[in-house]
Amino acid sequence: MPETSALSLDSVSVLLVWTAIAVYALAFIAYAVDLARRGAVAVDAKDARVRERELVGVGVGGGESVAEVRAQEERSEAALTARIGDRQRLVWARIGTSLTVLGFLFHLGGDVTRGIAAGRVPWSNMYEFALTGTLLVVAVYLGVLLRYDLRFLGTFITGLVVVLLGGTAIWFYTDIVPLMDPLKSVWLVIHVFVASLATALFALAFGLSVLQLMQARRERKTLAAAAAEASAQPVRTGPRFLRTLPGSDALESLAYRFAILGFIFWTFTLIAGSIWANDAWGRYWGFDTKEVWTFVIWVLYAGYIHARATRGWRGSRSAWLSIIGFTAVLFNFTIVNMFFKGLHAYSGLS
Repeated sequence: MPETSALSLDSVSVLLVWTAIAVYALAFIAYAVDLARRGAVAVDAKDARVRERELVGVGVGGGESVAEVRAQEERSEAALTARIGDRQRLVWARIGTSLTVLGFLFHLGGDVTRGIAAGRVPWSNMYEFALTGTLLVVAVYLGVLLRYDLRFLGTFITGLVVVLLGGTAIWFYTDIVPLMDPLKSVWLVIHVFVASLATALFALAFGLSVLQLMQARRERKTLAAAAAEASAQPVRTGPRFLRTLPGSDALESLAYRFAILGFIFWTFTLIAGSIWANDAWGRYWGFDTKEVWTFVIWVLYAGYIHARATRGWRGSRSAWLSIIGFTAVLFNFTIVNMFFKGLHAYSGLS
């Protein structure tokens, strides 16, 4: 009878997870429409400025002037830290955020019911870790929205969660089984949760670093076009919605802050993992594949933070380090768990 009850509760968890995936997909569409509308508004504003310059006889070039770019960046950076009540009333962004909150509630219900059905914390195998990890990615994103207006990241966050959570539900699902002896420890609660939280912060830094590279490319093209105003032909500088986002420097600074917080939690993960390894196997470090990759990720982000703090490594090069670091995190979660054997083989996959 208990087994039937637990199985029924786990079925509810799966249903809630798939409902969350569907709602996140709708949020992704809403955020994508928001970016498209931002791009259209930016183009309309630029066309209005061009017509104004033509009326007063100040050039007819189709590109943006350096002064216009700087002014737009200042307005966007001010909007980044605006209080919730003072933010732009972007209808589709608000719909996307509302759907993300709704998806998060279904997601949370699926995670909690899985834990209740299993009678333990829901992150003892690959399926459960992905379930909790993606939940924390959304939770951190929604929490950060209270301080920063990062709704322009909504497409990236919801898209990433749909892909990871959907792939997890299809390929990584495992039935509830008793814990292996090494996992019966308080460190399961602490170590894995903190690692999931660090991953969520790294995901935000990754998204901002990608946008930073795109924005930096646009800024370079804009400056080059402004320096060669002999041509009246408009210059394609990148996706239109970038004109409504903060400058590359502001995006880099924000990514750096999230990476530092993630690095702190990842450092704790590395230390806690060593203590747990000593309790479970009688040694702090054994060059197990999972241990090595955890350290590799730590080194990559330490290098990124050091590079960002060094004046000559700001900009695109530091952004690429952030991107490489998060790629290593995903590699550690997927490829290492699935194909590398070791003492940390707790994926639950046969």
